[in-house]
This record gives sequence, C-alpha cells and structure tokens, in this order.
Amino acid sequence: MIRLVAIDIDGTLLTDEKSISNNTKKTLLNARKNGVKIVLTTGRPFEGLTDTLNILEFNTNNKDVDGVTIQDYVVCFNGALVKNLYTNDIITDITLQGNHLQEIYQLSQQLGTNIHAFSATQGLIAPKISKYTQLEMDINNISIQLVDFQNIYASEKIVKVMLIDEPHIIDSAVRNLSDQLYDKYTIVRSTPYFLEFLNKEANKGLGLKMLAEYLGIFPGEIMSFGDAGNDLHMIKYAGLGVAMDNATDEIKAAAQFVADSNNNDGVAKTLQQFSIDRIKLLRKC
Repeated sequence: MIRLVAIDIDGTLLTDEKSISNNTKKTLLNARKNGVKIVLTTGRPFEGLTDTLNILEFNTNNKDVDGVTIQDYVVCFNGALVKNLYTNDIITDITLQGNHLQEIYQLSQQLGTNIHAFSATQGLIAPKISKYTQLEMDINNISIQLVDFQNIYASEKIVKVMLIDEPHIIDSAVRNLSDQLYDKYTIVRSTPYFLEFLNKEANKGLGLKMLAEYLGIFPGEIMSFGDAGNDLHMIKYAGLGVAMDNATDEIKAAAQFVADSNNNDGVAKTLQQFSIDRIKLLRKC
C-alpha cells in the first residue's frame, strides 16, 4: 500500500511550459484527501514552490474525507530542507558553510564556470548575474544579492552551491571533478546547466528518509517520481521508483517503472494505474 508519493517538480510534475493539467491536479487532490501524503520534492528553494502549491490548493484545501486537517510537507533544496507547510516546523535542515562556498568558488574559477549559491540569511547570492542565475531568479520568482564570495564569512550558513553554465561547459566540469570532492559533498546535476553541491548528508533520498521516519512510513510504502540526476537517491530509496519517459537513462535504469512524460500527464496516469487516487487509507499519520 502506497502511503506517500514524492514528486519532483521540474521535468516531472510540471510540463515544459511550467503548467499542471486539470487531470493531474484532480488526481493528486483525490489521493491526498484519501490519506496519501503528496510531497513535492525539489531542488528549488522554498520560495520557488509558491505558485505550484497555490495551483494544487495545498494551502487551502486542507481537510481529508474524515474532516481532519491535512498536514502537507515539502522537501526543498534537494533534501537539505524538509518542512511542514501547516505548522512551519522544520523536520531537517542540513547545510554547508561559507568556507565550503569559498572552496567551490575557487573550483569554479579553475573550471571556467559561473556560480551562484543560496545563503540561509541572504537568499540567492552570486558575484555577478549570469544567464543561468537570471533563469534561477525567473523560475523561482526571487531576487539576488550580489556578493564577493571571497569575503563570505567562513561560518555563513550556505544551503547549496551551484556551478551554472552552458551544458557543454558543465559536461567538462563534471569530467574534471576529483574523487575527493565526491567524498566531501553531495554533487548532483539537476539540469544540463546546473551542477549542485550540498552537504554530504543532504540529498532527496535522505530528505525523504528523514520525513518518512518522522511520519512512521516505510520505504516500501513510498512511490517517488523523477527525471534527473538529483532524483536518483529518492528513486532508489522508495519502494516504487518511477522514472518519467523524459528522464535520463540513469534514472530509468534505477527505477522500477517508467511513466509517460511530464508533458503527457505521466504522474497522473501512473497514480491512476496503481489506483493511488481511489483507495482510502486507514489513518496512520
């Protein structure tokens, strides 16, 4: 019995036009009302979820079929932050520090890539606005603070650091990363132009694990949907990992099921196929 469905946003839940079909919305709301936890699991900052949460009515439609308040959760920043939307309680918050940002900044200069990062206190920060920093701002509807990374305090709380550039430049950067860096950081590629560095104890799989344990849900009771490299850990953690048809070969190889694409209601069709939207669960959490 599936009790929790974890869904990546970009390339999975959203179409390429950043929309959600009425069929998908209805399917998710039906499953949610019947007791299934629907958890958006994304690399985005929390602020970047506002539009999607509003579309899904997760902030307003908060009663299940028994009239009990539904407490929704999100996994943000690729697992670095897990939050209860109803109470605003933080389930987990795992970050880097300013000295890590300085190290990765030096790496970006060596590799010839642009860079930006997310500070817990300052939000999106960068030494300059590049093409893909502007894209980050537009996708998440957030502003930026221009900061000289060499002057960042070593103790500054940094949520994640991103190398951002044209795909062929990021391809080259990935080929030149040392094993020591992979030992020190979680490094995931969320898009062809985003390479993300997080605390070694942070990834979508670990974030989902922390939430599942908090809710008393076992891996075998979890279905997860994803399409890109940053989804790999949660695809492997869930009892039923689902790759979108538009997913990378790596994600498809790790998944137990391949759904239709993000542009063809892949999430909704799969939930309907497994009757996730129609079975009322006995309340456990």
